[in-house]
Amino acid sequence: MACTSCSSGGGCSSSAKGCGSKGGCSSGGCTRLNVFDWLQDVDLPSDFKEFDLVEIRFKGGRKDFFRNSSRLPLVTGDAVVIEAAGNGWHLGHVSLKGELVRLQMRKKKVPIDSKEIRSILRVATDQDVERWNAVRDLETGTMFRARSVVEELKLKMKLSDVEYQADRTRATFFYSAEDRVDFRDLIRRLADEFRVRVEMRQISLRHEAGRLGGIGSCGRELCCSTWLTDFKSVSTTAARYQNLSLNPAKLSGQCGRLKCCLNYELDTYLDALKDIPQVQRPLQTEKGEAFLQKTDIFKKRMWFAFRGDNNWVMIPTERVREIQDMNKRGEKPENLLAPVKEEERAPEVSAHVEGNLDRLDDKIKAGKRSKRKKKKISAEQGQPVAAAPAPKPGQPQKEKTPTLEPSPEPVSSATGGAEAQAEPRRPRGSAARPLNRRNNRNRSDKDNKDQNKPEGSGEGRRADAPRPPRPGNEARPPRSAGNAGGDAPRTGNEGSERNGRPPRRGPRPPRPGGAGLGGAPSTPAS
Repeated sequence: MACTSCSSGGGCSSSAKGCGSKGGCSSGGCTRLNVFDWLQDVDLPSDFKEFDLVEIRFKGGRKDFFRNSSRLPLVTGDAVVIEAAGNGWHLGHVSLKGELVRLQMRKKKVPIDSKEIRSILRVATDQDVERWNAVRDLETGTMFRARSVVEELKLKMKLSDVEYQADRTRATFFYSAEDRVDFRDLIRRLADEFRVRVEMRQISLRHEAGRLGGIGSCGRELCCSTWLTDFKSVSTTAARYQNLSLNPAKLSGQCGRLKCCLNYELDTYLDALKDIPQVQRPLQTEKGEAFLQKTDIFKKRMWFAFRGDNNWVMIPTERVREIQDMNKRGEKPENLLAPVKEEERAPEVSAHVEGNLDRLDDKIKAGKRSKRKKKKISAEQGQPVAAAPAPKPGQPQKEKTPTLEPSPEPVSSATGGAEAQAEPRRPRGSAARPLNRRNNRNRSDKDNKDQNKPEGSGEGRRADAPRPPRPGNEARPPRSAGNAGGDAPRTGNEGSERNGRPPRRGPRPPRPGGAGLGGAPSTPAS
C-alpha cells in the first residue's frame, strides 16, 4: 500500500502518527523531519481560537508554511491542495499544526504576518492524488534526459533531482555546482523538449545528500535526510580537538564534505581538554628529549617516546605537569615515570574474619616438616625410631621394643676415641629392626646381666660390641605356625656364638612333661 502522507510511494515500514497508511515510509516518509505533536490529544477550551498557520511537507523533505484561511478541519498527514508560487496548484501533506507551528516559525525567524505566506485551497480529493501520482512518474525519465543535455552542453553542474508541480505546468530542477553556471541554453532546450516552465534551483551538497538519502558509515540513515535541518560549517579543527586522523576518506560523508557528526561531541571534548596540559615542547629528562605521541583525553593519559626509540611510555597528566614545572626550574628528572613508593598493604577483611583459606593445608605441611626434622635429628644421634603399628581391636597389645640410648658416661680420649673409631656404623631403617623380638628381649636381659660381670671373666659380650657374622652365611629358617608362641627348634649352626657357648649338635630335646607354651624351659644336657 502506498503511503498517502508523504511524497514517496513506497510501503510503510515504521509506525508514525499522521500517516494515512498507519505507518511511516522508509524513503522520504512520514518520519522524516517531523516534530512530535504532543498537544494533539489535549482538549482545548471551547472559546480557544486555534492558530491558523499550518506546516506543509513536499518532496525531498522540503517544508513551508501556509495559512488555513478557510478554517478547514485538518489532521496531521492529510493531503491538501495549496496555492503554487506564480499560478497553478500543488499537492502537499500536513506535517504540523496548532501552537507548535508558532514555535517553529519563531525558530526559523519567519514573521507571522508575512505577505509571502500563501493559503490552503482545499483538502485533496482522490482525483487530485491520482493526477499527482501520474505526474510523479515522469520525474525519473525527465532527470535522466536533462543530465544527457547537460553533458552535451559541457556544463560543470550536477543535476540531483526534479520535482513536477501537481498540475504539470512547472518543473523545478535541483542542481549543485562549485562555480556559477550559465544555463540559459539548458533552460531553453528543456522547456522546448518537455513543454513545461523550467525553474533551476541551486542547493548545497549537504542538501543534496539530504534529498537523496542513504546509509552512513555508522549503519544508520543519514542525519540530513531524517532530522537535521540546519547545516553548520564543519572545520578540520573539530577533528584535531578529538585526536582524529586527518584522513579525508574517513572524515567526509556521502556529500563529499566533512561529516556533520564531528560537531556533536565537540563541546564535550573542549570541556575535557581543560584538564589536559598543552605540550608545545618535548619534555627534558636525563635520558633525552621525550616527544608527545598520543593523548587519551577522557582517561587523562599521555604517551611519550624518545628520539629514535619506538617504545612509548604512558604517564598521567599530573606527572606531565610535574615534569614541565621541573624543566621550567632547570631541573631534569631521571625518568619519565614517577618513583614508585611501596605502600603497606592493608589486611583483607577475610583475614580478620575467617583467616586464610589455606591455613589448614599450612598446618598439615608444617606438621609433616617437624616430623621429618625429628627423624633426621634422631638418626644423627644414633636413636632408631620405629613406628609401631596400631593394635587392632580384640588383640593383646605387644610389649614395645626398648630403644638403645647412648651412654651418658664420658669417653676418655685414650681408650674411648680408639673404640669409637673402630666401631662400625649402625644400620638404619628396616635393617636396624630386630628379626626376633622375643630373642632380642631375652638377649638384652642377659646382656644387661653380663655387663655387671667383670671384664676378665670372658662370659658374655658387651651390648655395644658388634655382632659377628654367622658361620657359613646360612640363613635362619622361617618360624612355623605351631611354634609361634614358644621356642622354635634351631639348627646346628644357629646360636653357635651366643654367650661364648659351643654350638649345639642335633635337634633340641623335647621338654619334660609335654610342656607347651606355658611350660618351663628345659636345661640342655651336658
